[in-house]
Amino acid sequence: MTEQKVSAPILLWPHGAPGITAGMPPEGPTKDIGTVAGKPIIRLTNVSVPTITVYEPGPNKRTGAAVVVCPGGGYQILAWDLEGTEVCRWLNSLGVTAILLKYRVPNTDERTRYIAPLQDAQRALGYVRANAGQWKLDTRRIGILGFSAGGHLSAALSNNYSRRTYTPVDAADSTSCRPDFTLLIYPAYLTQKNNGDQLAPELPVHAQTPPTFLLQTEDDPIRVENALYYYLALKQAGVPAEIHLYANGGHGYGLRPTDKPVTRWPSLAEGWMQRLGLLNQ
Repeated sequence: MTEQKVSAPILLWPHGAPGITAGMPPEGPTKDIGTVAGKPIIRLTNVSVPTITVYEPGPNKRTGAAVVVCPGGGYQILAWDLEGTEVCRWLNSLGVTAILLKYRVPNTDERTRYIAPLQDAQRALGYVRANAGQWKLDTRRIGILGFSAGGHLSAALSNNYSRRTYTPVDAADSTSCRPDFTLLIYPAYLTQKNNGDQLAPELPVHAQTPPTFLLQTEDDPIRVENALYYYLALKQAGVPAEIHLYANGGHGYGLRPTDKPVTRWPSLAEGWMQRLGLLNQ
């Protein structure tokens, strides 16, 4: 078992998140538990107080790299263990510091559902980089990883980092919130709902979009073209990218191993990070 240190949750917004008012429903798990690979899933909803929780690897394992982890859940819930805490422990096993982002949900309007979470992601990435010394991080090796809707959020941050989408709070908001690398695991919403060969307008891929790792299956309820067209946009922009497609495996498996080959993706992601020099001590 890898030695691990887990911080108390850190408030992202010391004076409250933008637009949040009093009287919001209490945060908590949904009654719909469900299972993946025979294990239950914790689904959080009614998140109005965004936080980050820092998972640090043991000192002998630490590489200085860090990843902000964005669980999925359709911008309605957060798959907290399946795509959050379990992922942080895996990253720690690689010597990577993991920062688990609890972003605001639910967001029901398709046109605006990502806006509040993007504010949280921008704030989180900038905060981590501004406080890198506290966690012994290399400010040039801070990335983001997201699943499903969290993949869309990760892609949104990867293409919208030059200007904060909120009124700056403190010095952390003058620090770059650009991820140095991005991992998108069965990402959702990357293409337009009724024009599937066009990227979503909030994803203006360009030459400075970070190097990206993509994973999806052909039988995913999210159209496989979702990942393919995003990959093509990266390629056309000259952004280093790697995509892995599997025939089956569906959606929402996290990194829990099953008999489906796609669930071996963590070793592929590790190899990709190694080739980028992200795991060097």
